[in-house]
Amino acid sequence: MSRVKNIPASKNRRKKLLKRAKGFRGGRSKLIRTAKETVMRSMAFATKHRKDKKRSFRKLWITRLNAACRMCNISYSKLLSGLKKSNIVLNRKILSEIARNDFDTFKQIVKESQKNAA
Repeated sequence: MSRVKNIPASKNRRKKLLKRAKGFRGGRSKLIRTAKETVMRSMAFATKHRKDKKRSFRKLWITRLNAACRMCNISYSKLLSGLKKSNIVLNRKILSEIARNDFDTFKQIVKESQKNAA
């Protein structure tokens, strides 16, 4: 009698691994061991870059806000402190979108923050 070595589970595990390695070049998408190494590495990068994405978007919003503030003759830090004092609760993402798409509204927000900051 032949020895059973958990074939369905092993085969499914390997198929799942090779499915994740689809699109990689050469043996990285065909050979189990190299595919496993590459997939593990790519998953680590994916996790790291998901975290980095949050950081880089916040940096982008701050840069956009700073540019819009300079156009309104106010510094970024004074705008944010004025907003906090006037109890206007808008995060950097929303503020940068307002500054980008509706500059008149952004000017009104800046005036409101300057009024309560002084």
